[in-house]
Amino acid sequence: MRVLIVGGTRFVGRHITEAVLAAGHEVAVLHRGATGAGLFPEATHLTADRDGDLGVLRGTRWDATIDVSAYRPEQVSALAGALGDGAGHYLFVSTVSVYDTPAHAGYPEDSPLLTGTEGYGPRKVLCEQAARAAFGPQTLVVRPTYVIGPYDHTGRFTYWVRRLARGGEVLAPGRPEVPIQLVDARDQAAFLVHGIVTGLAGTFHAVGEPMPFSAMLERIASAVAPPGTKLTWADPQFLLDAGETGDTMPLWYAGDENEALLNTADPSAVVAAGLVNRSIEETARDLADAEVPDRGYLTAEREEELLAALSGR
Repeated sequence: MRVLIVGGTRFVGRHITEAVLAAGHEVAVLHRGATGAGLFPEATHLTADRDGDLGVLRGTRWDATIDVSAYRPEQVSALAGALGDGAGHYLFVSTVSVYDTPAHAGYPEDSPLLTGTEGYGPRKVLCEQAARAAFGPQTLVVRPTYVIGPYDHTGRFTYWVRRLARGGEVLAPGRPEVPIQLVDARDQAAFLVHGIVTGLAGTFHAVGEPMPFSAMLERIASAVAPPGTKLTWADPQFLLDAGETGDTMPLWYAGDENEALLNTADPSAVVAAGLVNRSIEETARDLADAEVPDRGYLTAEREEELLAALSGR
């Protein structure tokens, strides 16, 4: 198959490109050349800004188009205009952030969506709508929660892997029972390859089973932490009063109950359709030596300050 990947050189897109190539398909990657220009010499690289001139796509024909990088509906429409009837089977990577406040844990794919035009979630809703309008009912939409794995430029999950691998007393944020839901980028990529090969259509959560935040940390620890590693849980209000947020302690919901509920998407449809999730422990082991990008996450010195304040030391 001839596959076009729009945004196929950074994290999620990079894993998708790797998976499509590994499956033996012919690949072209459309990107700006800002990241990953030296990757995938066996693929065709089409350099363009999707917010600008997409003339490089005119007259091309593909068996499938995988769109990783659309954040506004006009980007989807412009892509459709450039490809005409040459896109083939269109696959769109969306997000569970499209949902309005779920009514219950384990919410399905037909749950109410956000409305409006401003913000990440509403714009992704409009992208999905633009995709179906342009590419038809055969469109495949996947909605992941937190995506983890190698090459993650956010470092959210990687932060916890590296912190637990360091051992000692580990500050754990919030309530242990609050749910978290993850998908390894490699598993999502394999599912999309399955989707283009089988012609899968519809909308699916690209997620693993929800688990308590405590289970995530304990499972990471079981894979990478030295003996004697100890989790010390801090009340959410203590951390908020100290100025900590989900930006400094990644994957923590920081008091946002809706964010916590979004991490309970029903995975049954996507598993039935072919998604196979590897274990959290396997992903953690693969990241044990990964670099954590400098994104303002908690430093060792700041963690020690908070632990001292927490215990009254």
